[in-house]
Amino acid sequence: MYTGTLFILSAPSGAGKSSLINAYLKQQDQQLANISISHTTRSPRPGEKHGEHYYFVDHNEFELLIKQDAFIEYAKVFDHYYGTTKAAINQHLANGINVFLDIDWQGARQVRDKMPNAKSIFIIPPSLAELEKRLIKREQDSAEVIAKRMQKAKSEISHYNEYDYLIINDDFNYALNCLSAIIKAETLNTSKQILINKDILEQFIDQNKG
Repeated sequence: MYTGTLFILSAPSGAGKSSLINAYLKQQDQQLANISISHTTRSPRPGEKHGEHYYFVDHNEFELLIKQDAFIEYAKVFDHYYGTTKAAINQHLANGINVFLDIDWQGARQVRDKMPNAKSIFIIPPSLAELEKRLIKREQDSAEVIAKRMQKAKSEISHYNEYDYLIINDDFNYALNCLSAIIKAETLNTSKQILINKDILEQFIDQNKG
């Protein structure tokens, strides 16, 4: 049976990862690709909705899920928990739907250990100066938080070589085309094409037998 591919996407905050994922998904049928919704204990940002962007829960509820071994990965970032439940991705994959997992490098390590067939993509900005400019422009964080994010970004970017693919998000449309090309290439993988086009391929096999 054909199963979807789990795509891990990581990037420092402000690199444009979420914008790229959302732009790609707008081009796709939801029956072919979807994004995993993670749990978090942080408060919603302007425009974010529970069950659409994140499942917003309190610390007690999150820690109960940890005890229940519900997460495929989780981490504590800036005093808040973030985590992805196994149920959030397994059902989609089983139905042949590609799943996008938006997590940091630590979570990516956890997922790769448990799901070695997952494909990982790291997205970085063209420079630290451009990253800081984007963080300031989006007007979501204080100067203190931006300074923390910039410091954290340097550490995060150092892990780019742990990933299967690397995209430098300088020109958005070019970066989006790169993301689409990676996903298309994985779909065209021989092992997946054998399952998708089993009936077509069997015709050739039968002819060779004859």
